[in-house]
Amino acid sequence: MSQPTSAPERVPAGARLMLGLAAGAVAFAAADTYVVVLALVDMMQGIGLSPEQLQRAAPIISGFLLGYVAMLPLIGRIADLRGRVPVLTASLVVFALGSIITAAAYDMPTMVTGRFLQGVGGGGLVPATLALVADLYPPERRAVPLGLVSAVQEIGSVLGPLLGAVVLAVADWRAIFLLNLAVGLVLAAAIAAAARSVAPGGRGTGADDVGGRGASAASHETHVRRRPPDVLGVLLLLVALVAGGLVFQPPTQLLTDLTWGQLFIPFVEGGGRWLTPVGAVAVAAVVLLVVRCLTAPRPLVDLRAWGRSLREADVVGATYLAVALGGVILAFATADPKIEVFSDQGWWYLLGAVVGAVAFAVHLRRAESPLLPRGALAARPAWGSVVVSFFVGAALIAALIDVPLFARTTVYPDSQLMAALVLVRFLAALPVGAVVGGYLTRVLPASVVTAIGMLMAAAGFLAMSRWDIDSLESWTATIPLVVGGLGFGLALAPVNAAVLAVTADAVHGLASAMVVVARMVGMLVGISALTTIGLRRYYAEQAAVPPVQDVCPAGTTRCAEYSDLLKAAGIAQEQTVFLGAAGCAVVAAVLALWLLRGAPTRGTSPLRVNAMG
Repeated sequence: MSQPTSAPERVPAGARLMLGLAAGAVAFAAADTYVVVLALVDMMQGIGLSPEQLQRAAPIISGFLLGYVAMLPLIGRIADLRGRVPVLTASLVVFALGSIITAAAYDMPTMVTGRFLQGVGGGGLVPATLALVADLYPPERRAVPLGLVSAVQEIGSVLGPLLGAVVLAVADWRAIFLLNLAVGLVLAAAIAAAARSVAPGGRGTGADDVGGRGASAASHETHVRRRPPDVLGVLLLLVALVAGGLVFQPPTQLLTDLTWGQLFIPFVEGGGRWLTPVGAVAVAAVVLLVVRCLTAPRPLVDLRAWGRSLREADVVGATYLAVALGGVILAFATADPKIEVFSDQGWWYLLGAVVGAVAFAVHLRRAESPLLPRGALAARPAWGSVVVSFFVGAALIAALIDVPLFARTTVYPDSQLMAALVLVRFLAALPVGAVVGGYLTRVLPASVVTAIGMLMAAAGFLAMSRWDIDSLESWTATIPLVVGGLGFGLALAPVNAAVLAVTADAVHGLASAMVVVARMVGMLVGISALTTIGLRRYYAEQAAVPPVQDVCPAGTTRCAEYSDLLKAAGIAQEQTVFLGAAGCAVVAAVLALWLLRGAPTRGTSPLRVNAMG
């Protein structure tokens, strides 16, 4: 951590630009988490599934979540060992690669593979960006930028469906992922350029090695990258891309041509697309490219360095933890919340999660350099931030999902867009709360700021739990939305600031990843549990509705009075969800007061910011 001196320095403009680009990338990747909401049916039809086979499309969503959550700890650890900027740019490249595979997908395995890679790339941006804030700012100045990064991440996840709607209005679903490809590559190039504008120095950091190894290594990397690219590697990459593109989306003109069409005939009867001449060329090009990158003096991609980083980051331990997290994700993602918290299959996923967790715990005790270094999260505010983040996520998801659902149930039954716009009142308040929370964390303990924020969120949910069929037509409905948004905004910054303040610089990426993982798992578990509880209330209310013939005039099968009774049952369901979310928020507030107390997030004297911040 930085040491107190006489006067603070300003963060260099290039560093601020780099952080702004990284935060923008986090928001864009978070939007992709939910961008398939509107495009899912079209994506299913693109790989040969009918809308009636919706259950078979679950891997398209769970594949992304697996990549996003399960790989976060490993990526966070690599960001600590290799540096923030290399991980940011690599994550964006992986995100772009996943996007183009998804856009070109022709069956379920390829689409799930693309979505998984998108999740890995999008998730990897978050811990690297949060750790970058810690590199650029001393503890007493981190809260505001940390809050802004967290706020844009949550906003992005809600704006995803709106982005999908805009693109689908003018193009088909593949355009969504082609847009991801373009934006991902542009942001990667922009972050790399911004990093090069920041002079090496300070805490052993360099333009391309923020928070990682020493300045000499960073300077060497910068020098290497300025040399001409590996021509042979570039050629192999182009061959792999062209041949792979022909495998994924073969042009009809080539398929029907008597000569060129032979390139797409499998070597063996019944063989897949990859067992064709063009598929063999693509596979051979990829293999040769990997060999080239492993053996060339100046490879296109330094796979040897990344391999060393994987070994140093403890890929075995990361695998155990990924199995544990993946089991939890699949257990809830495969459930039907109308009747159960998890499906029969989900219990097996949970068993796998338990086995993975036990193996990870044993590995941590035996490994010489484990994924989670001994004592890294030993401080109470460190592991406490992880616990608090879980309950913050469990409460937050109720606002993101159920506020639009309530609007659809009541005043906007025929307009998904108008229902989503109701949430804008909440979202507009969230970043404001993040900034205010950042400033408050400079003068108040992080535990107090977090508790105040979550109690405000609980108050907002309690007010929402009293909404009726006409509530959203009154201006007073805006009050709980704004109060709730401000409350969550207040809580985001101090939780991240607390964990970064009590952990060493060398584990900031990993610590940030664990907090994000906890919030994502909390969101998944929270929406499953709260929705299940709410639907049980709905069925109980529905059972009390008189038969239609007792309500409607004789000879009719439906009337306004009967529809109002069913609508009241739906409102009761959402009220129950809001009450449950209020309970989660109160738990988060109480835990924050206890677990985050003592975190040194306030500065009593000016701190000097090094050349990187």
